Amino acid sequence: MQFAKRLEKIPPYLFAEIDRKRLELIAKGADIINIGVGDPDQPTPDRILQAMHEAIADPSNHNYPPYRGLPEFRQAAIAWMEGRFGVSGLNPDTEVVSSIGSKEAIHNTALAFVEPGDIVLISDPGYPVYRTSTLFAGGEPYPIPLRAENGFLPDWERIPEPVARRAKLLWVNYPNNPTGAIASLEDFTKMVEFCRAFDILLCHDNAYSEVSYDGYRAPSVLQVPGAKDIAIEFHSLSKSYNMTGWRIGFVAGNEMGIRGLSQVKTNVDSGVFKAIQRAAIAAFSMPESERRAANEVYQKRRDLVVSGLRSLGWTIEPPKATLYVWVPVPPPYTSQEFATLLLDKCGVVVPPGNGYGAAGEGFFRIALTTEDDRIRQAIARLETAGIRYN
Repeated sequence: MQFAKRLEKIPPYLFAEIDRKRLELIAKGADIINIGVGDPDQPTPDRILQAMHEAIADPSNHNYPPYRGLPEFRQAAIAWMEGRFGVSGLNPDTEVVSSIGSKEAIHNTALAFVEPGDIVLISDPGYPVYRTSTLFAGGEPYPIPLRAENGFLPDWERIPEPVARRAKLLWVNYPNNPTGAIASLEDFTKMVEFCRAFDILLCHDNAYSEVSYDGYRAPSVLQVPGAKDIAIEFHSLSKSYNMTGWRIGFVAGNEMGIRGLSQVKTNVDSGVFKAIQRAAIAAFSMPESERRAANEVYQKRRDLVVSGLRSLGWTIEPPKATLYVWVPVPPPYTSQEFATLLLDKCGVVVPPGNGYGAAGEGFFRIALTTEDDRIRQAIARLETAGIRYN
């Protein structure tokens, strides 16, 4: 018995490795502060739970769901896109499909469009699944470095034309994981123009659109005129509504993109449990004030992290969105060396920046999904250990 050759190209999933090390230390009695994984610690809102209870009690929800998602779910997603972004005219039958969160949809999009040897343009640093899904499909990931001096936005002029002409997909993600960077409609317009020029399917992972601070509200790439001709956008309720374990989201946009993704999905999964879709419909109708309360918790934690790091010599600006603070590693450490130092000397878990791609070297990521007191303790442990930026 042996593994398929493709697994030789796939590294262990970053967060699975972090969790393994964390559990090993806990088993030895260590008090570990985990500020590594972006899994919201706040409960799912009551109105969503109530909708779920009611849906579970309804026997009509116990059978197979429609592959594309319940008509009511797709209509609710369309209404949410229009109310939130002003994106109108989406066809519920051809331009929207439900997803089991975003992760499976990202993977299945690669299976739908990437042939062995095809190039896929991937933000670097970026969500590791963009790269692994490309490798599973036999494609060649081509990293687009996101640099601090460019606001962690792609520099389109640095992508060689022969590479662009071979590319099938472009993966972008704003608000960005892991950097916390944001993109404007002007930035999205450049992406749409680039992809149209080279006939590339623009895949925008908008998982953090609702996690924002200081009055900022993230746009959708589908707000760009003509974007639907070349782009699809991935939405997840995981971070926006504290529903990570529920595994529910949707993809909207270009008809061919949705058709390809849907064809793969009908052959590899049987859709999302109807009761979860009905709970998601309740989430879409949740008042903005209720959702904003969760962001106020994260914003307070962001400020704790930023002020704490500044007190230790870091020069760092607070991100306007996402659950993350992207932090430079003090010299002379590498990202991996510094993450190991924090774990060994402080009992603090953070992922090294190079786990998100080669361009992430020199950084580490802090997640805002840990209680305030634990964040304070983590900063205090760094100070006690004499760990500073300068």
